[in-house]
Amino acid sequence: MMPEQVSRVAPALGLLLSIFVTFSAAAVGGLASVQAASFYAELIRPAWAPPGWLFGPVWSALYTLMAVSAWLVWRQDPGPGSQRALVWYGVQLLANALWSWLFFYWHLGALAMADVLLLWALILGTCWQFGRIRPLAAWLMLPYLGWVGFASVLTWAIWRANPGLLG
Repeated sequence: MMPEQVSRVAPALGLLLSIFVTFSAAAVGGLASVQAASFYAELIRPAWAPPGWLFGPVWSALYTLMAVSAWLVWRQDPGPGSQRALVWYGVQLLANALWSWLFFYWHLGALAMADVLLLWALILGTCWQFGRIRPLAAWLMLPYLGWVGFASVLTWAIWRANPGLLG
């Protein structure tokens, strides 16, 4: 390949890698959510809780925005600033995947609550790190931050309403 061809291919490969990493974390969480629809239907939920079918499309859109956001940071700055920001990103992906295991698979409401609060803080830190490198990347993370904020309140409400199912 000629250098100009490599320079055109590298960003596309970087985007594919970002999508792969992000959706791999989603898949790890998804493994714990195989029975999520039936479990969610059993739970006492507040009247303002979204219907179960809404979570898939919302999360798909959020994961796409997250992947693009991480790619923008990777592409903007190959130095230690982006490395630190992408470590933040990776840690929040782990906390994200863990929540599904805690809530849907192990039915541990208190730990799921602690995890979602930690996740929200990690996303906020990731937004801060991303914003220092590429402001657009931080903006793309804000819907995710908002959704996880909402998910925190929903987790609390469901956990408190279902002590028998969510210990």
